[in-house]
Amino acid sequence: MEQTVCDINHLVECLVLGGVNRDLANLLTLVGGVLLVATVPLVTVIFLIWVERKVAARVQDRLGPNRVGPFGLLQTVADALKMLTKEDITPNGADKFIYNLAPIISFAAVVLIWAVIPFTPLHIGADLSIGILYFVAVASIGTVKIMIAGWSSNNKYALLGAFRTIAQLLSYEVPLVLSLLVPVMIAGTLSMQEVVRDQSGMWYFFMAPVAAVMFFIANLAETGRAPFDLLEAESEIIAGYNIEYSGFKWGMFMAGEFMHAFTASLLAAVIFLGGWWGPGVEQVPALGFIYLGLKTAVVYLFSLVLRSTVPRVRIDQLMTLNWKWLVPISVANVLITAFLLQVVKLLGLTPADGSLVAALPQTLILLLGNLALVLVVLNALRNQGRAARMAAQRQQETALALHDETMPVASAGD
Repeated sequence: MEQTVCDINHLVECLVLGGVNRDLANLLTLVGGVLLVATVPLVTVIFLIWVERKVAARVQDRLGPNRVGPFGLLQTVADALKMLTKEDITPNGADKFIYNLAPIISFAAVVLIWAVIPFTPLHIGADLSIGILYFVAVASIGTVKIMIAGWSSNNKYALLGAFRTIAQLLSYEVPLVLSLLVPVMIAGTLSMQEVVRDQSGMWYFFMAPVAAVMFFIANLAETGRAPFDLLEAESEIIAGYNIEYSGFKWGMFMAGEFMHAFTASLLAAVIFLGGWWGPGVEQVPALGFIYLGLKTAVVYLFSLVLRSTVPRVRIDQLMTLNWKWLVPISVANVLITAFLLQVVKLLGLTPADGSLVAALPQTLILLLGNLALVLVVLNALRNQGRAARMAAQRQQETALALHDETMPVASAGD
């Protein structure tokens, strides 16, 4: 009988060899995996809030947390303890069961995504053949928690905030899904692990930069990050859908938001930046954690800089950007990519292996198609800007003419 290697991928067999009943071994590994997936994101949130505060402080020439613990590292822990001790308030007339369920769904919807994220060639919760479709389905659960939180609070401001947030999330799911179609077409699979393996020769970011940018922008809106942070526009709808929540329940909403922002960066690294792939990862799979962490950090830090520098847009600007620009660009990008992939196939240039040389022809063809689309978009933007300037100039000239006509004519004696 071949000896079983006792590692994380063979825990059940190792426990059985150690004398544990197989059913009990399956239960223990299942519970352990669930606890791991649920605990790691929660601990990560505590560190991410500190990172976000420090980055915002550096961008805005401030110090940030620096008193509680070394370098202020325990400031987030102190904030979490404070929220745990705050009074838990439930409004009169609220649907208590749904009201209390919404914060749990908020965090669970993000944690469930981690189940299909490949961290190394060996470490993945569940390598589903429909991993990307699973991500889209689970991410949409976050829309449900916003609606039930606003509705169950028995507060008109919360309900109005939920309606506006739902409009934003549903709108930006369209370019998000369309941008995901491009890597799926290139890889020919919905499995996230296989998508990463297919990028061994070339990252999809270089094959489909337009799709990567669309995915990043759509995720900013889906996570409610600046400049799309209309989910909590205090000056307009007080605090939005979660205004009636306090203490630990409010903290779960915030933890879900921070975790969602980081998870979106993690997914961008997996789908467009090669995920865990890097030099020596086949010999030492643990290096995949480092490569994936570095790529995720680059995307995440870029989103933090945007949050600290870019002002919030209005709701009409938000919807205009999506339906007049992002959706048409995403549709055109999918059609162009599908056409170019057929051209690559007919020319016999489809990569035969995972080498850089084999992937170069396909990369160059797809990149040229993306550049052509970018030029068309830039030309459309220039024409729109020119038309707006001309309209403003005509309006100004009309106003001046009306002003001159209404001015009284001075007499000779004056």
